[in-house]
Amino acid sequence: MNLLKVVMSVSESFEKHEVVLDVVPLAPKDLAKVVYTEGVEANLGNELTPTQVKDSPCVTWDVEAGALYTLVMTDPDAPSRAEPKAREFEHWLVVNIPGNEVSKGDVLAPYVGAGPPQGTGLHRYVFLIYKQPGKVVDKEHGSNPGREKRRSWKVAAFAEKHKLGSPVAGNLFQAQWDEYVPILHKKLAG
Repeated sequence: MNLLKVVMSVSESFEKHEVVLDVVPLAPKDLAKVVYTEGVEANLGNELTPTQVKDSPCVTWDVEAGALYTLVMTDPDAPSRAEPKAREFEHWLVVNIPGNEVSKGDVLAPYVGAGPPQGTGLHRYVFLIYKQPGKVVDKEHGSNPGREKRRSWKVAAFAEKHKLGSPVAGNLFQAQWDEYVPILHKKLAG
């Protein structure tokens, strides 16, 4: 695929799905490849089910040698897109990733799949990759925030706090309630 086409597609998708302004002020330039089990992929706003995305995906992007990265997955539509009173819900946060070896990064918030409440329609699940200016240390964040601490979390505020700048890569999918959501919510409740 032509690189220019990918750049246009990421930017156009983030604009079309209103991720720009709802989550970040600028769309990332590059595409982050997000692949779930059995080859299911996030594809710039396609619809996936909570069942398909219950386990953490393999996420890759173009890297700069020796650089560290931050990976974020956020839902700006909590509890619904029509009334996002808890915008955003933090689904995944990994910092200090060498290249795109996510498993070697420091997990600040373990992966939680899509869990849109019944009757709330489609939610956007946004992946953002930031190139770090150095190692990120965030003792206030903790290593496994509970459900309440994940609500009303703002990726833009986290990026500003750690001087991450604009995201360098991104992707998104949309999901709505399915029969897996009550199982997920039960797990989150502890």
